[in-house]
Amino acid sequence: MNTIARVKITPEAEVIVNQLREKHGELMFHQSGGCCDGSSPMCYPKGEFMVGSSDVWLGEIAGCDFYMAKDQFEFWQHTELTIDVTKGRGASFSLEIPLGLRFVTKSRVFSYDESQNLTAVRSGDVIAAIT
Repeated sequence: MNTIARVKITPEAEVIVNQLREKHGELMFHQSGGCCDGSSPMCYPKGEFMVGSSDVWLGEIAGCDFYMAKDQFEFWQHTELTIDVTKGRGASFSLEIPLGLRFVTKSRVFSYDESQNLTAVRSGDVIAAIT
């Protein structure tokens, strides 16, 4: 049986990620925990945001590693996160902001059956060291 992804991306958001990748190279995401733009997903050039043992790798979207702070993950671990994009300017350092867009996170609680087969998470510093 295939594992269930913890984080996904809409086709519309993936188009923007691909545009950003053409301009900035490899990318990464970190789910903000309240700093700057509330709880928005932030997109950075890969390696620009330093991840460590206080971060959790949730998976990959559109070829980008996706991280979240460990303490925030404690609250979100039972939810599927879907990264989408919308018009509007956020108040963050995320790469899509100059385009007049912002990434947003939509969530839903996993069913019991889904929760039994989720993608394993790893400490952020372990993933960052091998990629």
